[in-house]
Amino acid sequence: MKDLKIILENRPGTFADIGEALGKVGINIEGGCGFPCEGKGIAHILIEDSAAARRAIEETGNKVLEEREVIVLDLEDRPGTLGQVCRRIASAGVNMDLLYLATNNRIVIGVDDLGKARTAV
Repeated sequence: MKDLKIILENRPGTFADIGEALGKVGINIEGGCGFPCEGKGIAHILIEDSAAARRAIEETGNKVLEEREVIVLDLEDRPGTLGQVCRRIASAGVNMDLLYLATNNRIVIGVDDLGKARTAV
């Protein structure tokens, strides 16, 4: 799965534009997060078809800043599960720089070494 980091115009309807554009080309958003940053918005979305998603997003006037492969894990819904997973990654000497929730109780993790992180989890 791929994470797209998108810079958004800070105005009403930006997320609606992206959601509609992706829907029109049949791309499902499987997870995501968004937050303000220096007068703009930053969003991360989890998708499968990154090339088509990038085209659809950029046609709305928004810019994809980064595309990267991420780890997506199913998590048990119980206290401490996230901490255990993150500790395994940290103990492998891997830095996490992205974490958000996806559909169906999954987490999305961005790391500086995918191979080592996948082995750790």
